[in-house]
Amino acid sequence: MGHFGFSYVGVIYLLMLFIPNIFWAKNQPKDYDKYVGNENKVLLMFERAGEVLTSALCLVFSDFNIRTDSLWCLWLLVSFLFMVLYELYWIRYFRSEKTMADMYSSFLFFPVAGASLPCLGFFTLGIYGKNIFLMVASVILSIGHIGIHLMHRKEALAAKEKQHE
Repeated sequence: MGHFGFSYVGVIYLLMLFIPNIFWAKNQPKDYDKYVGNENKVLLMFERAGEVLTSALCLVFSDFNIRTDSLWCLWLLVSFLFMVLYELYWIRYFRSEKTMADMYSSFLFFPVAGASLPCLGFFTLGIYGKNIFLMVASVILSIGHIGIHLMHRKEALAAKEKQHE
């Protein structure tokens, strides 16, 4: 059910998550502050709890470190692919005009990619590590993070339509 110990893979995933977000803090979408005040408090609670749990759990279980003893490591490859796609999503965002529509856009086949890709990455990392705790934490994070992103996306699309009228 999980082996306590340090996970260097967890550190790598957190770096892949936090570094683009540090740059984002200086490159937020136009009018972002107008949308933040409208966030659903329940979704925000899920998001914050999921962020804390996911961040802590991916570090304290050694189950996420690289093992090459079985085909099960394919789950790690899938998980890492989600995180690489997340990085590519950010590159596209930073090259864009940095509007709300850019922030909450889809990437490849993934809706609201800035939220869905890391959630998928951490969930499949939990599968790889056979760690139910990280999988549950990822679901909690997904409910809040993806939910908030979908709400912002809906608002951004409505605002964009209003501008074109």
